[in-house]
Amino acid sequence: MKKIILSLVVVATILTACKENKKDKVEVKEAIKVEKVTALNNVDVANSVISWLGSKPTGTHNGSIMLKEGSLVLDNGTLKGGNFIIDMATIKVLDIPEDNEGNGKLKGHLSAGDFFDVAAFPTAKFVITNVENKENKIHVTGNLTLKETTKSITIPATISSENGVTTFTSETFSVDRTDFGITYSSKKFDAALKDKFINDLMEISFVVKTKA
Repeated sequence: MKKIILSLVVVATILTACKENKKDKVEVKEAIKVEKVTALNNVDVANSVISWLGSKPTGTHNGSIMLKEGSLVLDNGTLKGGNFIIDMATIKVLDIPEDNEGNGKLKGHLSAGDFFDVAAFPTAKFVITNVENKENKIHVTGNLTLKETTKSITIPATISSENGVTTFTSETFSVDRTDFGITYSSKKFDAALKDKFINDLMEISFVVKTKA
């Protein structure tokens, strides 16, 4: 009886992990051709951050990544375009204490060749290609590049200004890492993993602030 209950718990955990965040998954399309990328470099990289969360049947890990540089193109407070260069070397793990051995191991694995391969691909980027107002939000379409694979996604966001600083805040959204060639421990590529897999969906959110 105990074995049956344990099996049911494991199955329920796996199913929950598989379903997690599917409602927030953004549709990935082919990259949109961009003739010219604006380079205003008006983003305050010290106060801007990208948050991430990954999950597996046994739990989740979350952290942050900083920007290397970026631009927000504004017209009287209205977002018209922009681009963010993401410094992959700044990836941090926040749910494990920094002095814990597990923190360094996870950061090392995320930076290694079978995941983000930071040595070969030190930056990622998001280039805004279209902004549309819908239901009191802006829907921002842009080209997301990870490991030199570029796909177009659309994410809901808000834009606000205070004391000369404009803040672009995206809602939390999920992308399928395998669309960008990150296939480590994905059940799509190795069915034998059983409950040892890592979810394909990664949660991401942006908070990008301009310089005052």
